[in-house]
Amino acid sequence: MNQFAIFATLLIVLVAGILLTPLWLGRRPSGHKLDRRETNLGIFRDQLAELEKEKIEGSLAEADFEQAKSELKRRLLEETAPTGTDAAPASHAPSRKTAIAILLLLPLLSLLGYGLLGNLRALDPTQTGAAPKMTPEQINAMVNKLAERLQANPGDQKGWLMLARSYRTMGRYDEAAQAYGKAETLVNADPDLLATYAETLGLASGKGLAGKPRQLVERALKLDPNNAHSLYLAGAAAMEAGDNKQGIAYWEALLPQVEPGSDIDQMLRSGIDKMKQGK
Repeated sequence: MNQFAIFATLLIVLVAGILLTPLWLGRRPSGHKLDRRETNLGIFRDQLAELEKEKIEGSLAEADFEQAKSELKRRLLEETAPTGTDAAPASHAPSRKTAIAILLLLPLLSLLGYGLLGNLRALDPTQTGAAPKMTPEQINAMVNKLAERLQANPGDQKGWLMLARSYRTMGRYDEAAQAYGKAETLVNADPDLLATYAETLGLASGKGLAGKPRQLVERALKLDPNNAHSLYLAGAAAMEAGDNKQGIAYWEALLPQVEPGSDIDQMLRSGIDKMKQGK
């Protein structure tokens, strides 16, 4: 049982306790309101006796006695008159059959509701656990299988693009460059893919971005003059070729797109300063 099931069980027990207690034990009217009325009546009797005593002793005239007696009666009526808030709560006898029915139905209805609205697989730890990481051998096997499938279906541009990315991630740049070349129809329409293809060719040859890589970058910038990856590679290619003016222009155009103070921002500014100094 996972944590969710434990929490749900505790919640059902808590709700059942709150709902079933009054049904199981019943409820009786409180005697608090009755006790207060009895107290008020006792006070009235004492005060009335005091008034009668004063009347008999002659310290209280008949008219004053009647007036004080009327005032006492009025106050007593006000104090003892029933109100909506003073009404005693209705009592009822225990209803244990109802309590047992609720006790049985509450968990069943909860499970039914979760079955209709929830995700039953989430209750199974084997279904919700993190997927095991693939080993390098398993990854190589999948990539090799994809390569074999593409040999039988060389027109699958998306497949070649997937293979190129896989090879690039694995550091197999020669094979990645060849796979990008097989997907040139898709690559030539996307500036990001053109820049990545150019960079992969440079990594595969080990000779930088001269030649075809630079041509691919320039093609990418024609599609999107503000493409960040292409601007970066274009500046690097210009720097390699000794064209510092063009390199500065590319990297200064890239600066507004990077986070100020970041590593790439500092690297670009350092490269721009070196190119300005002719280094």
